[in-house]
Amino acid sequence: MVLARPRGFCAGVDRAIDIVNMVLELFEPPIYVRKEIVHNRYVIESLARKGAIFVEEVESIPEGAVAIFSAHGVSPAVRSRAAARHLKVIDATCPLVTKVHLEALRFAQEGYSIILIGHAGHEEVEGTMGEVPGSIELVCSVEEAEKVAIAHPERVAAITQTTLGVEDAQVVLDALRRRFPRLVTPSSDDICYATQNRQTAIKHLAQDAQLVLVLGSDNSSNSKRLREVAESCGVRAYLIDDASEIDPAWLEDVECVLLTAGASAPEHLVQEVVEFLRRAGASTVEEVEAVQERVTFVLPQELNREIARRGEERF
Repeated sequence: MVLARPRGFCAGVDRAIDIVNMVLELFEPPIYVRKEIVHNRYVIESLARKGAIFVEEVESIPEGAVAIFSAHGVSPAVRSRAAARHLKVIDATCPLVTKVHLEALRFAQEGYSIILIGHAGHEEVEGTMGEVPGSIELVCSVEEAEKVAIAHPERVAAITQTTLGVEDAQVVLDALRRRFPRLVTPSSDDICYATQNRQTAIKHLAQDAQLVLVLGSDNSSNSKRLREVAESCGVRAYLIDDASEIDPAWLEDVECVLLTAGASAPEHLVQEVVEFLRRAGASTVEEVEAVQERVTFVLPQELNREIARRGEERF
């Protein structure tokens, strides 16, 4: 068995979960979170037991309550509705998602028609498109890229959802460049460093495996991409929430299993799968680091201010 590294929590997920835990300590529960703070069932259940209440929209949050925006980001319209309810908002949006929002705003201000490459219905996509309503066209595939209608085809910019498959996004970008030779993209890649690193690790390590197991929930975009990347390498791959979902038949005639985890999957679930595979006959466990990862993010300013205020009150 080979354990891929990096795997599991990225800096944005670590930050988002830390924010909820810190807010639960600073304020009297319950506190409210719009949408799932990250896309993992176990994380959500753990935080709910501590007093976090997850809601679909801010209208379900009592007026004046403490509210957290998820790591996937929100549109200005959501912020306005939260302000109208006088909510005390702590924003856990991943800084890399915020970067894409700012790119959308900049391109719109510079007069570009904007194309967003992403998945319809994903919370991150909805938040980004909400920055400049009516000015962004969503493209989900090469087929859509070849048909998308643009008001000013001579002045087009493209941005991407942060959790896409790297190669999938590149294929769509190539199709857009064929149609719009002067296509402009941001100076740095929109796809999250952690998404890229976990996909790169799969590509490096899958060649020696007969089976790839990806820990992650089915609504986790980056986890689903990991399974797809493994399958593109010609290896059987399954997305599982935990060890209980492993079918022993998958392990028949398998000499090497590669185990990884999406960016919102907790490490304790990885270790439970390791123990399952040991009991099933895995004789060795080798952890292989394909890419070094040393990224951290600071807490949101509004939370730092609250921590500082509480500290001053103690003295």
